Amino acid sequence: MTEILDTTGFLVADSLGRRVGRVECLMHGTAPTRPGSLAVCSRRRFGRHFVVPESAIRTIDRRARRVQLRRQRDELQRFL
Repeated sequence: MTEILDTTGFLVADSLGRRVGRVECLMHGTAPTRPGSLAVCSRRRFGRHFVVPESAIRTIDRRARRVQLRRQRDELQRFL
């Protein structure tokens, strides 16, 4: 399982390498002490927000501050 703590501000890229956005914050689900998803904002003119579950993350490169996903951008759940 991937450790998603301390990823706020990381760049997020989909499975094709396309930019999705940046991690805005962690989202907690059923376990209040452990986040289960990332909130990602696209930072475009009318920024789209995406929920990225931990299971959709392929790798986290802490040196490059980048999160690589297993899914394509259009497969992610949008909110706001």
